Amino acid sequence: MKKFISNNKFRVILFLVIIIFGGLYLLFNNYGVIKYMRLKKEVDSLTRQIEEIKLENKKLEAEIDSLKRYEPAKIEQIAREKYNMTKPTEKKIDVIIE
Repeated sequence: MKKFISNNKFRVILFLVIIIFGGLYLLFNNYGVIKYMRLKKEVDSLTRQIEEIKLENKKLEAEIDSLKRYEPAKIEQIAREKYNMTKPTEKKIDVIIE
């Protein structure tokens, strides 16, 4: 009877040890859950960046189209912003913020 009890305890302990090591292996191996979660987070971040870049590309394409069509308002906006140009009747005021 004593041999059966100790043999049964040994089996339970062995089973628990196998479960613990198996769980650790599933978590920390090269294809484990932790690596999967890290890669999933990276994929989500890259997907978000791709969407932002696509939106920026659409805006730039619209700007290129408006410049190709010689829209006066767009040309004036670029002349004012990029080249600091003004109309002859306007005065330029520079504001310096310290």
